Amino acid sequence: MSDEVQDGPDASLFTATGEKWNYPRSNIWKTLATFWSFLIMGANDSAYGPLLPYLEKYYDVSYTIVSLVFLSPAVGYISAAIINDRVHCALGRRGVAFVSSACHLIAYILNCVHPPFPVLVVAFIFAGLGNGLADSAWNAWIGNLDDANQLLGLLHGVYGIGAVISPVIASFLIADAGYAWYYFYYIMIGGAVVELFFTVACFWDSDGASFMEARKQEPGHDAETGGLRKILFTMPAARVTWICAVFLLGYVGIEVAVGGWIVSFMQKVRHASPFDSSMTSTGFWLGIAVGRIILGFVTPLIGEKIAISAYIALEIGFCIILYLVPNFYAGAIAVSLQGFFLGPLFPGVVVVTTKLLPKHLHVSAIGFAAAFGGAGAAVLPFLVGVLAEARGVQVLMPFIIALSGAILILWNFLPKMPRPNPPLAERSATGGGYGTC
Repeated sequence: MSDEVQDGPDASLFTATGEKWNYPRSNIWKTLATFWSFLIMGANDSAYGPLLPYLEKYYDVSYTIVSLVFLSPAVGYISAAIINDRVHCALGRRGVAFVSSACHLIAYILNCVHPPFPVLVVAFIFAGLGNGLADSAWNAWIGNLDDANQLLGLLHGVYGIGAVISPVIASFLIADAGYAWYYFYYIMIGGAVVELFFTVACFWDSDGASFMEARKQEPGHDAETGGLRKILFTMPAARVTWICAVFLLGYVGIEVAVGGWIVSFMQKVRHASPFDSSMTSTGFWLGIAVGRIILGFVTPLIGEKIAISAYIALEIGFCIILYLVPNFYAGAIAVSLQGFFLGPLFPGVVVVTTKLLPKHLHVSAIGFAAAFGGAGAAVLPFLVGVLAEARGVQVLMPFIIALSGAILILWNFLPKMPRPNPPLAERSATGGGYGTC
């Protein structure tokens, strides 16, 4: 087969031909569109931390009640997992681009009118649905391009940049300029509008018909191969999917719990000022962004399984320092380095999934795993809020240490990784790239 990829009805779908981020040329704009979408997602997720104390005060609610803003996006993520493959088949990637961006826009418009707290909780369900659809679609698309480790590192690094910018903007508007918390979402509306027009325009050639046509050309495809039943109940795909999904549940829960509660931890346990405490959240998300970009180039040199195990072990070490050393500056440095080594975990899991599963299962498997990650982002920070209500916010670090140890153990139950670019006959003999089970 020629190594050239021609722009056609949807050239972005035929990634098995060695397609790159910059070839065909339309992929340049598509890659930039996915980056912008992840920038919005990062800004969305990291805003909880600096806004949490103000939401608690504005609505006069307890730790447990205000933690519902973490819990409600899980409903959106679960919904995204259920409908993800159907949206791709019916509407293509341009449909995913429209629906996910529109959900973000709905959520931010509702937040801007600072509604009663129950309506605010519903608004975050829409944000979770938008994140869940975009998460699986853009991870699967980028994950099938050449140099996926580096590209996913950059993609998730942009998520981290959004997560860095968001607390800075929120802290400036609220703590420094004295605006109410909901003014932050006027800025998010602008970002979501750009996301809507930019992603839909770039993926306009990817409709449902072209997506299904591309899927039919994939080896091993049949009428059921893209659905949830295949990845959840048929071995060996189910083993990979469930391990990666539960891993992401724990990992994203750690990420959002630390990013969301570190401000309160620094204020009430380390007795830092509100601004300094907000800057520790910025440092954490900056560490994640830098870690994803830098370690995205290191990970393939070491190998995903070994590298991710090492990153988790280092993250646990810095978490212990943050917990045991009663000094604000040592804690601020430790939490930044904790973010640095947490950063490459999500893109690493996506790469592992694309290597262990055949291409026609990627959208469903990554979508389901991302939904589990969204559930972790909701349930685990909520659980921290419940524990903080009973025992104080100092429970954050022991909780994170225990959870990090659990996902480190789980990671080592994945199948053996296949050798890079095995011959086609060998891939067929092993079931299309599942690895050794």
